[in-house]
Amino acid sequence: MWLLVTIIVFFSARWICQRTNSPLMNPLLISLVILIPTLIFFSVPFEQYYSDNKWINYLLQPAVVALAYPLYEQLPQIRRNWRIIMLACCVGSTFSLLSAGLIAISLNTELSLVASLLGKSVTTPIAMEISKHLGGEPSIAAIMVLIVGLFGAIMAYPIYGWLNISHPIARGLTMGTVSHALGTATCAEKSSEDAAFSSLALVICGVITSILAPLVFSILVWLSK
Repeated sequence: MWLLVTIIVFFSARWICQRTNSPLMNPLLISLVILIPTLIFFSVPFEQYYSDNKWINYLLQPAVVALAYPLYEQLPQIRRNWRIIMLACCVGSTFSLLSAGLIAISLNTELSLVASLLGKSVTTPIAMEISKHLGGEPSIAAIMVLIVGLFGAIMAYPIYGWLNISHPIARGLTMGTVSHALGTATCAEKSSEDAAFSSLALVICGVITSILAPLVFSILVWLSK
């Protein structure tokens, strides 16, 4: 039952998004706004909802693999621009880690919460594993990834328009670095070139963040003393 409800809600949300052409009408955001109150109203436990939607969960893996196709199409550009790609991903990952950590430390946040925030800009499985390894709460990490991804998916293209950013490398790398899979999905709806560079940044930044997170967390622990 809940699988059918989820599918209906999502495609209805996509229809609303296409009709309004507004970044605020993000399909995932609309789906959350509808589904969460519905599940609460009918007292549906998470375990039941997740079990009913397990087939959608299974489709996530081939969906991620499918992102390799636009990446393959842009291989010549990737070869020509690999230096700037690596530089952008390294700087973006480092800044993402430090900005979240330093803000949290300045607010006297508990270290377990700081550990949960560090992986906010990478894909959910990596963020949860980073959080778990550093002594944080993986569930909080997953929520932060969702929030950051939604913010990027909603705000990125309006910001690109305001700043007159049109190059696919700039848009794709920015989105993949900051807003991981949700941002990449938005790129795929706008441009295959943007999606290719976003999916590339998603992978590279996930690796870089996994390597740097323990070091950054150690520095933040030292600063908090």
